[in-house]
Amino acid sequence: MLGLELAPVLASSGDSVNLLTFVALIVALGVGSQVLGARFRVPSVVFLITAGIVVGPSVLGIITLDTFGGAGPLSTIVGLAVAIIVFEGAFHLKIEKLKEAPAATLRLVTVGAAIAFVGTGVAVHFLLGSSWRISFLIGALLVATGPTVITPILAVVPVRDRVAAALETEGIVNDVTAAIMAVVIFETLRLDAPTVVDYVRLFAERLGTGILVGLTVAALLYYLIQYVDLSPDNAPQNARLMTLTGAIVAFAAANQIFTEAGVAAVATAGLVLGNADLPYEEQIEDFKGDVTLLVLSFVFIALAALLDFQQLFALGWQGIAVVLVVALVLRPLLVFASTTGDRLTFGERMFVSLVGPRGIIPASVATLFALELANPDAAIYNESAANVLVGTVFLVILVTVVFEGGLARQIAEYLDVIPMRVLVVGGGKVGRALAERLEDRGENVVLIENDEVVVEKARELGFTVHNGDGTDTEVLRSAGAENARIVVAATGDDDVNLLVAQLADSKFDVEKVLARANNPDNVEAFEDLGVSTISSTMATAWALDNQIERPALANWMTHIGDNGDVQEVEVTSEHLEGRTVREIGPELPEGVLLALVERDGKTEVPEADFTLQYGDSLTLLGRRDGVREAMEFCNPDESA
Repeated sequence: MLGLELAPVLASSGDSVNLLTFVALIVALGVGSQVLGARFRVPSVVFLITAGIVVGPSVLGIITLDTFGGAGPLSTIVGLAVAIIVFEGAFHLKIEKLKEAPAATLRLVTVGAAIAFVGTGVAVHFLLGSSWRISFLIGALLVATGPTVITPILAVVPVRDRVAAALETEGIVNDVTAAIMAVVIFETLRLDAPTVVDYVRLFAERLGTGILVGLTVAALLYYLIQYVDLSPDNAPQNARLMTLTGAIVAFAAANQIFTEAGVAAVATAGLVLGNADLPYEEQIEDFKGDVTLLVLSFVFIALAALLDFQQLFALGWQGIAVVLVVALVLRPLLVFASTTGDRLTFGERMFVSLVGPRGIIPASVATLFALELANPDAAIYNESAANVLVGTVFLVILVTVVFEGGLARQIAEYLDVIPMRVLVVGGGKVGRALAERLEDRGENVVLIENDEVVVEKARELGFTVHNGDGTDTEVLRSAGAENARIVVAATGDDDVNLLVAQLADSKFDVEKVLARANNPDNVEAFEDLGVSTISSTMATAWALDNQIERPALANWMTHIGDNGDVQEVEVTSEHLEGRTVREIGPELPEGVLLALVERDGKTEVPEADFTLQYGDSLTLLGRRDGVREAMEFCNPDESA
């Protein structure tokens, strides 16, 4: 199993290949998979697993377990990789983002995890005939989705923040609990008759140790980075290296105390540091992201390369039945049980149900467990159990990654859960400033720019940039104009802006088209052609006038997105139709005002007795979270 029976590559000719060659091959395949994933907008894990299978014993036989020097070195490599991957995922998990779907997130990692654990264990026991402990060992491993598969999916499927928050949090938390629970069950295989007390003790030891070690390492790193002079010349570099080292130290120290406590340690340290407002945080994130991509590529390809397809075929139809139960029965059941009554729409719940591929934690831990179970010298030797364990886990991973990961974007588009795009033609200072404000409000913004220098700068700042000429219909189409809600022509050339606006209006069904007029003399000509136009000169004059006459309001508007917000929403709720402002005022969230009402092209400040009608456009002003809640109150469909 897992290629254990195969000889090293090139053994037939008696040649020995340096391990460095294999490492270089895996890294090259990993980078290639990342590039292909970005090029074809498919999660990179699909290409990573495919590459691993091709170079593994089932196809070319280039890489086997002996390539890594046996189970011991592989275990160390996988352990360090898991530490970096889990730390990276937890570091990106911001508390503010968790607030987007707090109830759903909590239930997914508790009620949902319990349904997945019990349901998978029962399915494996009755369909594959495994013992209860082996069945629930598989069930524990298959609880985990993990950031290794969710993050690449979200990179190509830009769903709303609340959906991303739920998926990312579920992946991070379940990675930790699944790994610890699996180790606890595996450890009880050494006991003749484990009791509930044994399970609780083993779990508490690992989780408690991991949290304690993680908090300690996080506190030490925070103190060193925040208060110790790391030398002015290379402080960012030192901060990056110290953070990476801290993750590895936390993992190793916790694992030294209890097996698999390291996963909880790095998750804890990453979550604390990621929300601690560290100096050089952006540089740390970029550095860790690059390291994680390499590590992820290496581990996914290495583990997939060890897969023996005979173990998958041996499971027969029962194995396929387990996959179908896990993916199409248990996953939707746990998602809908966890998100009912929450802010997620039906389509978003279906998307989360159909996109839950399993990742590196079940693959790596199952591999290590299987190696020990297949060892004749081990006290818990059980080759049959090892075959079922690794075969079932890898079959679920393969099917869910290929179908759920590979088709994630198509699923999202079919369910209509991707927010409509905003295309901003012009990636200069104006375009980037606008994109930053729109993205802060949850819009899916794509910049279009044909200047290579500007493209590179915008991408370095984290913007999604399509390289091309915005006056080309095909460039607009490839950037997503057919799915765009708004197109903004924001270049420094009025002729270009006019052409872009006319193309967007005539060739694509865009809800709103705006153009920037650099020369105020062109505004009238633009508007005569039916193009909504903003004069750069007049906009600057208005801003200066506001600072003179209305400084408090001007400052507040300038920093919209930090705490406050102003939004317009159409009234579609039957609950509001025919009611007065006086009646609905107490029902609006605290700190939110209904400032304006637009009806039939006329805008006014409503009096208390003003009666709302279906289709009215309301301007809501107030706290950011409150405004979002009020939008959902007024228009459940749009806010969803």
